[in-house]
Amino acid sequence: MSLLSFWRAFVRGTRLAGPSAQRSAGTARAASGERARERDERADTAAPEEQVADTSAAVAPVRVPAPKRLPAPSATHAMAEPADGTTRVVSRSAEPHVPTAGMRAASLERTLRSLVERLGTEHPDTITARNNLATKYAQMGRRQSAVQQFELALAEAVSVYGDEHPRTEIIRENLAWAYEDAGRPAEAASQWEVLLGERESQFGAADADTVEARIRLAVCLRRSGRPEAAVEHYEQAIRDVSSTERREELRLGLSAALTMTGGAAAAIDQLRLVLTARRRRLGKGHLDTLSVHHRLGRAHTQAGRPDEAVDVLREAYRVALNSSGDPEVRRLTMRLRRDLAGAYNAAGRHREANALL
Repeated sequence: MSLLSFWRAFVRGTRLAGPSAQRSAGTARAASGERARERDERADTAAPEEQVADTSAAVAPVRVPAPKRLPAPSATHAMAEPADGTTRVVSRSAEPHVPTAGMRAASLERTLRSLVERLGTEHPDTITARNNLATKYAQMGRRQSAVQQFELALAEAVSVYGDEHPRTEIIRENLAWAYEDAGRPAEAASQWEVLLGERESQFGAADADTVEARIRLAVCLRRSGRPEAAVEHYEQAIRDVSSTERREELRLGLSAALTMTGGAAAAIDQLRLVLTARRRRLGKGHLDTLSVHHRLGRAHTQAGRPDEAVDVLREAYRVALNSSGDPEVRRLTMRLRRDLAGAYNAAGRHREANALL
């Protein structure tokens, strides 16, 4: 989720969502979480509030018995009023116990074991409990355990509900994010591909959830060494996405995929489009603009165009020097200086390179 940062507001809360998440047509689908910029698209969404094994929030008719919540921690001291009217501070001798993530996971594990014993693995309550246990594992960073439980939950959901049921879709999306978080992009791509097909047929190519699935599929295809397939989905997503900022991010991903396919000129064209857009939107001295400017110069170097690289990097370096109040910009300025010296050397302008070094 980056990775992918945590997964797009943790995949609509990663729970089997309630009626508020249903579409107006009556299809019970959880609303998409706010986008993440990954990882390569810089996702900065916050993870939702952690929850104890409260599976009672599941879509009706799922009603999994929920263990009692542990009491919230109270203040360290309380103010007491003695009979004489003076105020004194009284320390509490026994603080309520604060539940840890491990304790919450253990509670979810007990709930799941109980449901498996009483109802079996393919009961809707059991499937919900397994999904929520996997969610807790993911929040704790237990990636492989999360993947294992999501895989089991998905297999059980497919058996009970079928591939196209909304609950199956939620669990499949959870699994796709878990694969990404575990560094398994090829397996994530296979899940996003299924989700894309289902969403496109039901809601159309421009639906927000369809676009999100296509974007994640493109990213995973690129990361798993299939840039040609990624290019196609990046291009389609750019046409369908409504956000200007998101379109810029997609062009950056498309540029990376084109570079992998040997399309250096096309990759440079995408970077130029993003640079122009960010200069207009953010200003030429903004860190995000300078980062793209730097990337464009490096793309010229990688494409064997040292003279163009010198021109682009020199301009970016000058802008960065005039905008170096931000510590991040100062760090970028040093990288620009280094890469500009390299471009000078590649162009045979060694004296200018030495002056920078």
